[in-house]
Amino acid sequence: MSAVNHQELIQYCQRVAAAARQASAEMIRTSAAQRNQWLIDSADQLRKRQGAILEANQQDIEAAPGYGLTDAQVDRLTLSEERVSGIAQALEEIAALPDPVGELIESRDRPNGLKINKIRVPLGVVFFVYESRPNVTADASAICIKSGNAVILRGGKEAACSSRAIVEILADAARQAGLPENAMQLVEPLDREAVGHFLQLDQYIDVAIPRGGEGLIRRVSEEAKMPVIKHFHGNCHVYVDQAADLAMAESIVVNSKCQRMGVCNACESMLIHQEVAERFLPTIVKELQSHGIEIRGDEASRQLVGEIATAVPEDYDREYLGPIISVCLVDSVEEAIAHINEHGSRHTDAIVSSDAEAIERFTNEVDSSAVMVNASTRFNDGGEFGLGAEIGISTDKFHARGPCGLKELTTYKYVTYGEGQVRH
Repeated sequence: MSAVNHQELIQYCQRVAAAARQASAEMIRTSAAQRNQWLIDSADQLRKRQGAILEANQQDIEAAPGYGLTDAQVDRLTLSEERVSGIAQALEEIAALPDPVGELIESRDRPNGLKINKIRVPLGVVFFVYESRPNVTADASAICIKSGNAVILRGGKEAACSSRAIVEILADAARQAGLPENAMQLVEPLDREAVGHFLQLDQYIDVAIPRGGEGLIRRVSEEAKMPVIKHFHGNCHVYVDQAADLAMAESIVVNSKCQRMGVCNACESMLIHQEVAERFLPTIVKELQSHGIEIRGDEASRQLVGEIATAVPEDYDREYLGPIISVCLVDSVEEAIAHINEHGSRHTDAIVSSDAEAIERFTNEVDSSAVMVNASTRFNDGGEFGLGAEIGISTDKFHARGPCGLKELTTYKYVTYGEGQVRH
């Protein structure tokens, strides 16, 4: 890139960020009714103009081999009439959710007569960086605008055409609803350098949220001058306890792993109590293999089922996002917890058990954003939790943890009412 182009890119990023800051100030004056109408109109237009979206998406799919995308990544990129309808439905579901802006979180009256209210307010300007999933363009726009924020969208080059088509539709609806012109902006330059420039603009941007591969998230975390909400990867576990209903366990493991493999809440590792391993492992191995899954196991599991591959230590730390799962036999719930806390990613981990004591230990001691009891890991999702669409699933502990929905895109301020009080 020439020096002139480099300077032009810096100026472009500054203009976009400054415009977003101005839009965020204007968003405070919009009503919940306006924001909801925008969501409803956007959903309607997405359905009516799905032909343009699918045509743009086809351009992205045709270009995918040139980017070296895996089958799982192409699946995440691909749109269909059904998926476009799902995007539209998600916007309607968000419109139906309570408006978080202005919510009274708590209130107290002080002895000196002051009334102190804690009020929910937007974060401000969100810089959202993401890869390969055009539906995320709509989801992120929806929850950022619904929660009163301005958003700068920097999608991956793999979904550039699809994202542009979606944003054009959402922007048209925003103008009709009277929302600020720059409340939602798509970054046009696909140069990686643009991301770095935005990450320096903390005078305009309040929070950065990366959603994608671990490399992207680490880069954003290291370069950003503003706070970052992130998760590095989803190494999710299902632990089958000695008190598990084995038919239930089989169903949960298969769903957690196979329902959709290329997502962050898919199961990547299976832990089985020694007491049920002889009965459960051959059955689950056969079922997973029927779904095309390669199983990599420790020595104890390979002694029971010899045809599975040998796991190396690194296998227990990996997020496969594809047709591979690791397995390890454990002697107790305590050993399962220790394994998860050592090798897991603090994303989603499940226990299958009817033992109340084992369940309590597992839910108390597994240090993850979501712990599932007798349920698939695939339920750790904003929509499934009743939050509407989410902008990501955070494995951080500050400022948000788990699915980041509307409330997670707000902060709060204290508004204090007095009658002339002064402090002595």
